Amino acid sequence: MKESSSALLENTFHHSRFSDTKRLFELKKEKGLRISLAFPTLNEEATIAKEILVIKTELMDRVPLIDEIAVIDSGSNDKTCETAAAYGAKVYQSKDILRSQGSFRGKGENLWKSLYVLSGDIIVWIDADIQNIAPKFMYALVGPLLENDTLQYVKAFYERPMKISEALMASGGGRVTEILVRPLFSLFYPELAHLIQPLSGEYAGRRKLLEQLSFSVGYGVELGHLLDVYHMFGIKALAQVDLDKRVHRNQGVQSLSRMSFGILNTFFDRLQKYGEGELKTQMNAFHIALNVIKEKHQPVFTEVPVFERPPIIELEEYRKKFS
Repeated sequence: MKESSSALLENTFHHSRFSDTKRLFELKKEKGLRISLAFPTLNEEATIAKEILVIKTELMDRVPLIDEIAVIDSGSNDKTCETAAAYGAKVYQSKDILRSQGSFRGKGENLWKSLYVLSGDIIVWIDADIQNIAPKFMYALVGPLLENDTLQYVKAFYERPMKISEALMASGGGRVTEILVRPLFSLFYPELAHLIQPLSGEYAGRRKLLEQLSFSVGYGVELGHLLDVYHMFGIKALAQVDLDKRVHRNQGVQSLSRMSFGILNTFFDRLQKYGEGELKTQMNAFHIALNVIKEKHQPVFTEVPVFERPPIIELEEYRKKFS
Protein backbone atom coordinates (compact mmCIF):
# COMPACT_ATOMS: atom_id res chain seq x y z
CA MET A 1 0.00 0.00 0.00
CA LYS A 2 1.51 3.32 -1.06
CA GLU A 3 1.65 6.28 1.28
CA SER A 4 -0.95 8.99 0.93
CA SER A 5 -0.33 11.61 -1.74
CA SER A 6 -0.40 14.18 1.06
CA ALA A 7 3.24 13.20 1.70
CA LEU A 8 4.20 14.81 -1.61
CA LEU A 9 2.12 17.90 -0.91
CA GLU A 10 3.89 18.25 2.44
CA ASN A 11 7.21 18.07 0.61
CA THR A 12 6.35 20.88 -1.81
CA PHE A 13 8.34 24.04 -1.19
CA HIS A 14 8.97 27.53 -2.60
CA HIS A 15 12.53 28.40 -3.54
CA SER A 16 12.57 31.33 -1.12
CA ARG A 17 12.71 28.90 1.80
CA PHE A 18 16.26 27.99 0.78
CA SER A 19 17.58 31.43 -0.21
CA ASP A 20 20.00 31.62 2.75
CA THR A 21 22.86 29.96 0.90
CA LYS A 22 25.30 30.46 3.78
CA ARG A 23 23.02 28.34 5.97
CA LEU A 24 22.91 25.67 3.27
CA PHE A 25 26.69 25.73 3.03
CA GLU A 26 26.97 25.21 6.78
CA LEU A 27 24.59 22.25 6.55
CA LYS A 28 26.65 20.78 3.71
CA LYS A 29 29.88 21.22 5.68
CA GLU A 30 28.33 19.80 8.86
CA LYS A 31 27.19 16.67 7.01
CA GLY A 32 30.47 16.26 5.11
CA LEU A 33 28.87 16.28 1.67
CA ARG A 34 30.09 17.21 -1.78
CA ILE A 35 27.67 18.68 -4.34
CA SER A 36 28.11 18.44 -8.10
CA LEU A 37 26.23 20.21 -10.90
CA ALA A 38 26.09 18.94 -14.48
CA PHE A 39 24.58 20.40 -17.65
CA PRO A 40 23.71 17.91 -20.42
CA THR A 41 24.37 19.79 -23.66
CA LEU A 42 23.92 19.67 -27.40
CA ASN A 43 24.49 22.98 -29.23
CA GLU A 44 23.73 25.31 -26.31
CA GLU A 45 26.22 28.05 -27.16
CA ALA A 46 23.57 30.76 -26.78
CA THR A 47 22.83 30.09 -23.10
CA ILE A 48 25.56 27.99 -21.50
CA ALA A 49 27.93 30.87 -20.71
CA LYS A 50 25.36 32.76 -18.66
CA GLU A 51 24.22 29.63 -16.85
CA ILE A 52 27.76 28.73 -15.77
CA LEU A 53 28.69 32.31 -14.93
CA VAL A 54 25.66 32.94 -12.70
CA ILE A 55 25.92 29.66 -10.81
CA LYS A 56 29.71 29.73 -10.43
CA THR A 57 29.83 33.35 -9.29
CA GLU A 58 27.08 33.04 -6.70
CA LEU A 59 27.35 29.44 -5.49
CA MET A 60 31.05 28.60 -5.87
CA ASP A 61 32.99 31.86 -5.60
CA ARG A 62 30.84 33.84 -3.14
CA VAL A 63 29.40 30.92 -1.18
CA PRO A 64 31.01 27.51 -1.89
CA LEU A 65 27.75 25.59 -1.85
CA ILE A 66 28.72 23.47 -4.85
CA ASP A 67 32.06 21.81 -5.46
CA GLU A 68 32.14 21.32 -9.22
CA ILE A 69 30.35 22.30 -12.42
CA ALA A 70 30.53 20.04 -15.46
CA VAL A 71 29.18 19.95 -18.98
CA ILE A 72 28.42 16.52 -20.49
CA ASP A 73 28.20 17.08 -24.22
CA SER A 74 26.63 14.97 -26.96
CA GLY A 75 28.86 16.20 -29.79
CA SER A 76 27.91 19.84 -30.24
CA ASN A 77 28.97 21.42 -33.52
CA ASP A 78 28.81 24.98 -32.21
CA LYS A 79 31.00 26.57 -29.51
CA THR A 80 29.20 25.06 -26.51
CA CYS A 81 32.24 23.17 -25.22
CA GLU A 82 34.80 25.94 -25.78
CA THR A 83 32.49 28.46 -24.12
CA ALA A 84 31.78 26.21 -21.14
CA ALA A 85 35.48 25.58 -20.58
CA ALA A 86 36.29 29.29 -20.86
CA TYR A 87 33.77 30.06 -18.10
CA GLY A 88 35.20 27.49 -15.72
CA ALA A 89 33.23 24.28 -16.22
CA LYS A 90 34.77 20.85 -16.61
CA VAL A 91 33.85 19.64 -20.08
CA TYR A 92 33.37 16.00 -21.07
CA GLN A 93 32.29 14.35 -24.28
CA SER A 94 29.71 11.72 -23.42
CA LYS A 95 31.19 9.26 -25.94
CA ASP A 96 34.54 9.42 -24.13
CA ILE A 97 33.12 8.42 -20.73
CA LEU A 98 33.00 4.69 -19.95
CA ARG A 99 34.14 3.83 -23.47
CA SER A 100 33.77 0.13 -22.70
CA GLN A 101 29.99 0.66 -22.52
CA GLY A 102 29.63 2.23 -25.97
CA SER A 103 27.73 5.41 -26.63
CA PHE A 104 24.26 6.66 -27.49
CA ARG A 105 23.06 10.16 -28.25
CA GLY A 106 20.46 11.41 -25.80
CA LYS A 107 20.01 13.37 -22.62
CA GLY A 108 19.56 10.29 -20.49
CA GLU A 109 22.88 8.93 -21.74
CA ASN A 110 24.63 12.13 -20.63
CA LEU A 111 23.02 11.99 -17.19
CA TRP A 112 23.95 8.34 -16.67
CA LYS A 113 27.56 8.88 -17.69
CA SER A 114 27.84 12.01 -15.56
CA LEU A 115 27.57 9.80 -12.47
CA TYR A 116 30.96 8.34 -13.36
CA VAL A 117 32.85 11.62 -13.75
CA LEU A 118 31.19 13.68 -11.01
CA SER A 119 32.43 13.40 -7.44
CA GLY A 120 29.42 14.66 -5.48
CA ASP A 121 27.31 12.90 -2.89
CA ILE A 122 24.45 15.04 -4.21
CA ILE A 123 24.09 15.41 -7.97
CA VAL A 124 22.17 18.28 -9.58
CA TRP A 125 21.18 18.32 -13.24
CA ILE A 126 20.01 21.52 -14.95
CA ASP A 127 19.04 21.90 -18.60
CA ALA A 128 21.36 24.13 -20.61
CA ASP A 129 18.75 26.19 -22.49
CA ILE A 130 17.41 28.33 -19.63
CA GLN A 131 17.21 31.99 -20.57
CA ASN A 132 16.30 33.33 -17.11
CA ILE A 133 18.88 31.39 -15.11
CA ALA A 134 19.30 32.39 -11.46
CA PRO A 135 20.99 30.88 -8.39
CA LYS A 136 17.62 29.55 -7.19
CA PHE A 137 17.73 26.94 -9.96
CA MET A 138 20.56 25.35 -8.00
CA TYR A 139 20.14 26.10 -4.31
CA ALA A 140 16.41 25.35 -4.26
CA LEU A 141 17.07 21.80 -5.45
CA VAL A 142 19.75 20.96 -2.89
CA GLY A 143 18.06 22.77 0.01
CA PRO A 144 15.49 20.04 0.77
CA LEU A 145 18.19 17.33 0.62
CA LEU A 146 20.41 19.24 3.03
CA GLU A 147 17.56 19.96 5.45
CA ASN A 148 15.88 16.56 5.44
CA ASP A 149 17.90 13.34 5.34
CA THR A 150 14.84 11.26 4.42
CA LEU A 151 14.33 13.07 1.10
CA GLN A 152 16.19 11.49 -1.80
CA TYR A 153 15.10 13.15 -5.05
CA VAL A 154 13.90 16.72 -5.71
CA LYS A 155 12.16 18.03 -8.83
CA ALA A 156 11.71 21.64 -9.91
CA PHE A 157 8.43 23.09 -11.11
CA TYR A 158 7.57 26.48 -12.57
CA GLU A 159 5.42 28.41 -14.96
CA ARG A 160 6.56 27.75 -18.52
CA PRO A 161 5.48 30.66 -20.75
CA MET A 162 5.60 30.00 -24.47
CA LYS A 163 7.78 32.32 -26.52
CA ILE A 164 6.22 33.28 -29.84
CA SER A 165 8.43 35.64 -31.84
CA GLU A 166 9.55 38.10 -29.15
CA ALA A 167 6.39 37.91 -27.05
CA LEU A 168 5.81 35.65 -24.05
CA MET A 169 2.44 34.02 -23.64
CA ALA A 170 1.60 33.45 -19.98
CA SER A 171 0.88 29.74 -20.31
CA GLY A 172 1.15 26.86 -22.71
CA GLY A 173 4.28 25.14 -21.43
CA GLY A 174 4.30 21.61 -20.13
CA ARG A 175 2.12 20.32 -22.94
CA VAL A 176 3.39 16.73 -22.83
CA THR A 177 2.89 16.70 -19.06
CA GLU A 178 -0.74 17.80 -19.19
CA ILE A 179 -1.80 15.87 -22.30
CA LEU A 180 0.10 12.62 -21.70
CA VAL A 181 1.84 12.17 -18.36
CA ARG A 182 -0.74 13.55 -15.96
CA PRO A 183 -3.53 11.38 -17.41
CA LEU A 184 -1.26 8.33 -17.16
CA PHE A 185 -0.39 9.14 -13.54
CA SER A 186 -4.06 9.80 -12.77
CA LEU A 187 -4.97 6.36 -14.10
CA PHE A 188 -2.10 4.29 -12.72
CA TYR A 189 -0.27 6.28 -10.03
CA PRO A 190 -2.55 8.96 -8.56
CA GLU A 191 0.03 9.81 -5.88
CA LEU A 192 2.42 10.95 -8.60
CA ALA A 193 -0.24 13.14 -10.25
CA HIS A 194 0.56 15.68 -7.53
CA LEU A 195 3.91 16.32 -9.21
CA ILE A 196 3.47 19.66 -10.91
CA GLN A 197 6.26 19.31 -13.51
CA PRO A 198 7.21 15.62 -13.60
CA LEU A 199 9.20 16.13 -16.81
CA SER A 200 11.15 19.18 -15.66
CA GLY A 201 14.82 19.08 -16.60
CA GLU A 202 15.99 20.45 -13.27
CA TYR A 203 16.33 17.95 -10.43
CA ALA A 204 18.72 16.69 -7.77
CA GLY A 205 19.28 13.39 -6.04
CA ARG A 206 21.56 11.58 -3.67
CA ARG A 207 24.21 9.47 -5.38
CA LYS A 208 23.26 6.41 -3.33
CA LEU A 209 19.80 6.57 -4.91
CA LEU A 210 20.78 7.65 -8.42
CA GLU A 211 23.29 4.84 -8.85
CA GLN A 212 20.46 2.32 -8.30
CA LEU A 213 18.25 3.71 -11.08
CA SER A 214 17.97 2.67 -14.71
CA PHE A 215 18.35 5.50 -17.24
CA SER A 216 16.49 5.68 -20.51
CA VAL A 217 19.01 7.18 -22.92
CA GLY A 218 16.31 9.31 -24.53
CA TYR A 219 13.12 11.17 -23.65
CA GLY A 220 11.86 8.74 -21.02
CA VAL A 221 14.61 9.34 -18.46
CA GLU A 222 12.62 11.65 -16.16
CA LEU A 223 9.49 9.50 -16.13
CA GLY A 224 11.56 6.35 -15.61
CA HIS A 225 13.30 7.91 -12.62
CA LEU A 226 10.05 8.91 -10.97
CA LEU A 227 8.49 5.47 -11.35
CA ASP A 228 11.62 3.76 -10.07
CA VAL A 229 11.99 6.07 -7.06
CA TYR A 230 8.29 5.65 -6.31
CA HIS A 231 8.47 1.86 -6.36
CA MET A 232 11.86 1.48 -4.70
CA PHE A 233 11.75 4.20 -2.04
CA GLY A 234 8.14 5.39 -1.80
CA ILE A 235 6.45 8.75 -2.28
CA LYS A 236 8.05 10.15 0.88
CA ALA A 237 11.45 10.13 -0.83
CA LEU A 238 10.25 12.75 -3.36
CA ALA A 239 10.02 16.52 -3.04
CA GLN A 240 9.33 19.38 -5.44
CA VAL A 241 10.30 23.05 -5.39
CA ASP A 242 8.62 26.04 -7.02
CA LEU A 243 11.10 28.14 -9.05
CA ASP A 244 8.38 30.59 -10.21
CA LYS A 245 9.18 30.83 -13.93
CA ARG A 246 11.41 29.21 -16.51
CA VAL A 247 11.96 30.73 -19.95
CA HIS A 248 13.47 28.51 -22.63
CA ARG A 249 13.02 27.63 -26.26
CA ASN A 250 9.77 25.82 -27.03
CA GLN A 251 9.55 22.81 -29.28
CA GLY A 252 7.16 22.19 -32.14
CA VAL A 253 4.34 19.66 -32.09
CA GLN A 254 6.25 17.00 -34.04
CA SER A 255 9.15 17.16 -31.60
CA LEU A 256 6.71 16.82 -28.70
CA SER A 257 5.10 13.86 -30.45
CA ARG A 258 8.48 12.09 -30.68
CA MET A 259 9.07 12.91 -27.02
CA SER A 260 5.72 11.36 -26.12
CA PHE A 261 6.63 8.25 -28.12
CA GLY A 262 9.79 7.79 -26.04
CA ILE A 263 7.97 8.46 -22.77
CA LEU A 264 5.26 5.91 -23.56
CA ASN A 265 7.90 3.28 -24.27
CA THR A 266 9.43 3.88 -20.85
CA PHE A 267 6.01 3.89 -19.18
CA PHE A 268 5.03 0.52 -20.66
CA ASP A 269 8.44 -0.88 -19.74
CA ARG A 270 7.91 0.10 -16.09
CA LEU A 271 4.38 -1.32 -16.00
CA GLN A 272 5.81 -4.69 -16.97
CA LYS A 273 8.89 -4.37 -14.76
CA TYR A 274 6.76 -3.89 -11.66
CA GLY A 275 4.10 -6.42 -12.61
CA GLU A 276 1.38 -3.80 -13.05
CA GLY A 277 0.59 -4.43 -16.71
CA GLU A 278 1.39 -6.77 -19.57
CA LEU A 279 1.85 -6.07 -23.26
CA LYS A 280 0.82 -8.92 -25.52
CA THR A 281 2.04 -7.35 -28.73
CA GLN A 282 5.41 -6.15 -30.00
CA MET A 283 5.51 -2.37 -30.15
CA ASN A 284 6.61 -0.64 -33.34
CA ALA A 285 10.15 0.75 -33.14
CA PHE A 286 9.53 3.88 -35.24
CA HIS A 287 7.63 7.07 -34.55
CA ILE A 288 5.44 7.90 -37.56
CA ALA A 289 4.74 11.51 -38.46
CA LEU A 290 2.75 12.75 -41.44
CA ASN A 291 4.22 15.62 -43.41
CA VAL A 292 2.52 17.37 -46.31
CA ILE A 293 4.74 17.00 -49.37
CA LYS A 294 3.40 18.23 -52.72
CA GLU A 295 -0.10 18.49 -51.27
CA LYS A 296 -0.05 14.88 -50.06
CA HIS A 297 0.48 13.48 -46.59
CA GLN A 298 3.64 11.41 -46.54
CA PRO A 299 4.78 9.25 -43.58
CA VAL A 300 8.09 10.14 -41.93
CA PHE A 301 9.64 7.34 -39.86
CA THR A 302 11.96 8.28 -36.99
CA GLU A 303 13.71 5.82 -34.73
CA VAL A 304 13.47 7.21 -31.20
CA PRO A 305 16.07 5.88 -28.73
CA VAL A 306 14.39 3.70 -26.10
CA PHE A 307 17.46 1.83 -24.87
CA GLU A 308 17.88 1.67 -21.09
CA ARG A 309 21.16 1.98 -19.26
CA PRO A 310 21.28 -0.32 -16.22
CA PRO A 311 21.86 0.97 -12.69
CA ILE A 312 25.44 2.19 -12.84
CA ILE A 313 26.24 0.51 -9.54
CA GLU A 314 26.14 -2.76 -11.51
CA LEU A 315 29.28 -1.75 -13.45
CA GLU A 316 32.51 -3.06 -11.93
CA GLU A 317 34.35 -0.03 -13.32
CA TYR A 318 32.02 2.27 -11.36
CA ARG A 319 32.19 0.22 -8.17
CA LYS A 320 35.98 0.33 -8.19
CA LYS A 321 35.94 4.12 -8.47
CA PHE A 322 33.19 4.71 -5.88
CA SER A 323 33.80 1.88 -3.46
